[in-house]
Parts: sequence; structure tokens; C-alpha cells
Amino acid sequence: MNRIEALRILGLDENATQEDIKTAYKETVQILHPDKFASNKKLQERATEQFKNLQEAYDYLTSAKGKRAAAKDNPRAARSTTYSYSQAEAKLAGIAAARTQLIKQRDVVLDERRNGIGMAAIGAIVALIFGRRPGVFAVVAGIAGAAAVWGIVQIVSSQKTITTLNEHIAQLRKEERKLRQSLEEDE
Repeated sequence: MNRIEALRILGLDENATQEDIKTAYKETVQILHPDKFASNKKLQERATEQFKNLQEAYDYLTSAKGKRAAAKDNPRAARSTTYSYSQAEAKLAGIAAARTQLIKQRDVVLDERRNGIGMAAIGAIVALIFGRRPGVFAVVAGIAGAAAVWGIVQIVSSQKTITTLNEHIAQLRKEERKLRQSLEEDE
């Protein structure tokens, strides 16, 4: 990992100061923490992976190596304790990065829901067609019925996760609007 990659993970530009890095890290941790996705194993696994990347980027940027890279690339950013760009802009970058990750996670869950809908529909149709026939057809109907139930369970659990992700995305949008308004008022 290099400084530019680490800054990109935190949603910051090359002029970011140590204070910008700390602020962006704290905010992004609050948004992407894996515990927020405890109700969905797949999302929690993705959040854990993203959280590891976030931690690795922060560790690099706050290490001696990262600070030396900052001094080499931009001596003023490495020494400065004042912001090279406003704290609100750093927050906006972090919010944009978090929203992108949440949208990707939502897309995965939408695919899971589509698969559940397909499984429920196909299972129900097959169960109805073969359900009244004896022998092997009854076994096929039983398996199809189980697949339909599994599809319904998948739909319900996916919908709960989609609702939670949409709430997080809406919360980020609200925070972004509030920050943009404060930036406009400051101008």
C-alpha cells in the first residue's frame, strides 16, 4: 500500500493532514463497522474486509513510513496541524466513500433477493405441477416445496437487510446535505 491508495480508502486527497486522516478514519469506522451488519452474515463479512482495509490504510498513514511519504510528497501537509482543506470537505469525502460501499452491499443483497424470488416461484410451480402425482413425482414436489420455502425465507431476510442499508444510505445523504448547506453558509 502507498500513501495515495491509503488516502483514497479514507476518501481524502493528497493534501490531507494528520488531523484530516484521524477525522476521516473515525467517521468511516462509525459507518462501516461490521457490528452494524450483524443481522446479515454476508454483509458482515464484506464489512469486516472493508474494515480491515480501512484499518490498514489508517495504520500506514499514521506510521512513521506514511508520515515520511507525506513529507516527501507534500512537506506542508506532513507538518501542518491546520487543515489543508476544511473538515467539512473531509467529511464529505468520507461520506461519499461510505455511501459507495453501502450501495455495493445493497446491490449484492438485491441479487440475493432476486435469486430468492426465482427459487420461490420455480419451486412453487414445480410443487403444484407434481404435487398431485404419486411416487417419484411426490418426492420432486417435496423438494420443490422446500426450495420455494427457502426462496421465501431468502426474500424476507434480504428485504430486512435492504431496508437497513437504505436507512444508512438515507442517513448519509442527510448528513451530506447538512454539511453542504454549512459549506454554502460559510462562503
